[in-house]
This record gives sequence, C-alpha cells and structure tokens, in this order.
Amino acid sequence: MPGVSSFRTSFSRTARVSRTARGALAGLLAGFTALAVAELAAGLVRPAAGPVTVVGGAVIDRTPAPVKDFAIRTFGENDKTVLQLGILLVLALFAAVLGVLALRFRRAGAAGVLVFGMFGSAAALSRPDAQGAGDVLPSLVGALAGAAVLYVLAGKAGPADSAAGVGAAAGGWSRRGFLTAASVTAAGAVGAGALGRALSGRRGRGAIASRDALVLPAPASPAPVIAAGAQSRVPGVSAFTTPNRDFYRVDTALVVPKVDAAAWRLRIRGKGVTSSRSYSLAQLLARPLIERDITLTCVSNEVGGPYVGNARWLGVPLAGLLAECGVEPPSKGGTADQLVARSVDGMTLGSPVEEVMDGRDAMLAVGMNGEPLPFEHGFPVRMLVPGLYGYVSACKWIEDIELTTFDAYDPYWVKRSWARRAPIKTQSRIDTPKPFARPAAGTVMVAGVAWAQHRGIARVEIRVDEGPWQDADLAAQDTADTWRQWSYRWQAAPGGHTVTVRATDGAGAVQTEQRARTIPDGASGWHSVFVTVP
Repeated sequence: MPGVSSFRTSFSRTARVSRTARGALAGLLAGFTALAVAELAAGLVRPAAGPVTVVGGAVIDRTPAPVKDFAIRTFGENDKTVLQLGILLVLALFAAVLGVLALRFRRAGAAGVLVFGMFGSAAALSRPDAQGAGDVLPSLVGALAGAAVLYVLAGKAGPADSAAGVGAAAGGWSRRGFLTAASVTAAGAVGAGALGRALSGRRGRGAIASRDALVLPAPASPAPVIAAGAQSRVPGVSAFTTPNRDFYRVDTALVVPKVDAAAWRLRIRGKGVTSSRSYSLAQLLARPLIERDITLTCVSNEVGGPYVGNARWLGVPLAGLLAECGVEPPSKGGTADQLVARSVDGMTLGSPVEEVMDGRDAMLAVGMNGEPLPFEHGFPVRMLVPGLYGYVSACKWIEDIELTTFDAYDPYWVKRSWARRAPIKTQSRIDTPKPFARPAAGTVMVAGVAWAQHRGIARVEIRVDEGPWQDADLAAQDTADTWRQWSYRWQAAPGGHTVTVRATDGAGAVQTEQRARTIPDGASGWHSVFVTVP
C-alpha cells in the first residue's frame, strides 16, 4: 500500500539518521577520551608533550612565514588560541567521521584513532625541545584509550541495517546500554582530564613558588631618572613605560614554559670560549647588575602596529659575561660572529656578536619594571639587545648560548626566510586621533610615539593631506634606546583628511616612505590615519 510504503521509507531514513548520530557521538566521545587520557599522561610525563601542544607546535614550525605573519596581524596575541581551537575542531570532525565508520567497520574505526595517535607521537619527536621516548607516551596512551572506547561504543550503537531490514535495525541496539556506556565514558574522560590538568598545574607550582620567593638585588648601575618631560600629557598617547600586563607578547610557545629558578642553568660554549661554563640564577644575581629603560620591537610589527613597548629592565651585562668566557668580537679577532641563544622550548635566535659586544646595554634580563620577569616574558632569564628586532636578540626562557658563525648555522627564523641581521628601522606611529575618528573642528591634538633604538629620534614631522611637512613638538628624549613621544596642534577644518607622520633618527636618516612587508627584516613606510571633521 502507498501509505505503508511511504511510512517505511520515512522510518528507514529516520533510523539511518539516528544511527549516524549515534556513531558521530561515539566518535566524539572516543576523541574526548583520547585527549583527556593524553592530558593525564602528559601531566605525569611532561605537560608540553600533550598532543594538542605538540601537534600545534609542529603546525607552527611548518607554517610558511607569510601565513604566520598573517595570523599575527589578524589575531594578534590570540593567534595561539585560534590555532588550538582549529586543531580541536579538526579533531572533532575526524573523530565524528571515524565514529560513523566504526558502526559498519569497528576495527577500522578504532585503527583510525590509533593512526592519529601515531601522528601525535611523531609530532612530539619532531619538536626541538623533545626529551626522548617519554614524549610519545601521551599521544599513544590517549590513542589506545580512544580506540578502545570507540570499539565498545560502536558495538553498543548497533549494527548497520542495510542488509538486515528496518525491523532488525530497530531492535539491534539497546538505547539504555548505549547511553549508559556513553555517560560512563564522558564521566571518566572528564575525570581524567581534570586530574591531568591538576598534575600539570602541580608541576608548575615549584616554578611559581621560586618566582614568588625571588628578591631582585639592587642594581650596581641604576637606570638614570627618566628625563623630565619624557611623558606626554596628551590623552591617548602610549605611556612612556609599558606596564607588564600590557607589554606585547609574540612567540611560538603554545604552553608558556614555567621554569623552576632553583633548577635553571645557563650554559655558554662554542667558538672562542676558553672552556664551557654553566651559571645558576643565584650566580648571575651575585654579579653587578645594570638597570636600563629599553624599547623592544617585534619584527612582525606592521607600520603603526602595536608590537612595540618600553620597559625598565634589570640584568647582567652580556658583553662582560662573554668576555670572561674568552669571547672576542670579530673586530678584535674573535672567531665567532654569531651568538645562538636557545630557549628551554627549543627556540633558537641568532645575534651578531659584534653588536652584542659593541658597548650597548645588551643583557641577560632578570627583572622587568621592578619585578622578576613574568613567565610570559621569559622567567627566570631572557636576553635582549637594544637596537635589534626581538627575533634576533630577545630570547625568552634562555638556557644555552653557543658562539658560532652565520655561515655555520641558521637559527629558527632564518630557516623560515627571515633575515640573519635585523637592526630596527626608524618608525613612528600616530596614537591619537584613531583611524576614522570624527574630531571637532578647531585645535586637534595629533600625538604618538617614534623609535629608532640605539640611534634615538631627532625629529618628527606631520603632514595633513598633501600639505607641507610641519615639525611636531618632541617630548624629552630619555635615552637613544627608548621611544620618544611627540605631539602636534592641528587646526582642523571640516572635511575628510589624511594625517601622516614621519621621523628622523639621531643619525640623520629620515624614515622612508617606501612600503615594505615585515618579511624579511621589518616593515617600513609612513603611518597615516584618515579622519572626518564634521
């Protein structure tokens, strides 16, 4: 009968949809279990060996430089969160597909989970900070748990009905049995994940306690008092000193390393080093320390971008430390022209030895704005060299310094198409008014910052539309290694206007108009904002 046939067709479709949904749910629960158990294993072994972290790190390492640059421009400091969410989404889709496949082919579905675990293990071994076979355990153990869960849940979800008929499919699985198994699985996974996070947090407690207990000694060479008038009173201009909470962060670490200061050591070795040496944090703190205001800039900073900040740093003079180890700059006959700094997470940065030892305040920093370095900014020790972009000078969580040559070794970013040497370019930025602002006619304060670390800023000029360049008022120059604030009183007339800024550094070089991308050695060009005066 037509009505019965239509009913059977509709019922069959509903049964297939229901069966597909059960399979997808089984796959998602299996994937959740795999990640939770892997999190637990990573908490026991090493938090940085968790599958999302190692896979994310492998993705970052293999992402072309232009794509990385796009991610930083688009997502800013949320780029790592976006990456992790993307990985979780891909995992969820993959798990759901495996769950549907497992309804018909249980072993194949379970094997698919194991294959993904092997991929995570391979990613763990490929990381520069890999610490041996133990790093593969979280991915493998998690995959085994996920495969077992999928195999069981796929069986509870019932067989396919294509050959057995609608009636057999309807009675071929137990709703109560599947829901019970799914609920137990979800509860177990939540518990495993929570325990894993607790274990990971416990492993970082020693580092947190060591930072809390650290008392920074007074510097032997304090920073000069900030010049009177260095801080502009114009609303909207960046503060002369950037608070730690607001200081930009750009790095590849998906999990911020938490290093116990008591266990930390720095090794110095390589060409020209008379004998390899190792220093504890206590040994560094016992040395004469310097305190300096220094502006840092990321090479990924676009024209007018936010990845620049100024802080008061406390640290050990790097040139003196190297000299004690027997190192000489190339200009004095030294055999090494590159200093390769290595982080605890395996990152490598290459700095020119000549610049490190030419008298500028290159340092191994232990303090930032009057407190121990925040974990996000390299606790317990980071390196910085005024006048060089961060990717060739500002190694966070540093643990190893190797003296070598540029010909002998390419560090991380150089292997990814960035320049070997990267002096900071002269740049200026309009902080106020903001793009597309609508200031009232009359006097409008245009203001911002300019920087050319280790050369200083001698002049800032403003142009409105295609008019003549006009000198801006400069705040007092603190040092050549810090940014300089500026302001300009603009008599704004009604209409749309483009306001442009350019700077001249202490060496007399005028900021170039020529636009250049951040790759390979930093962006260039003039910063402009368009505003409408009603």
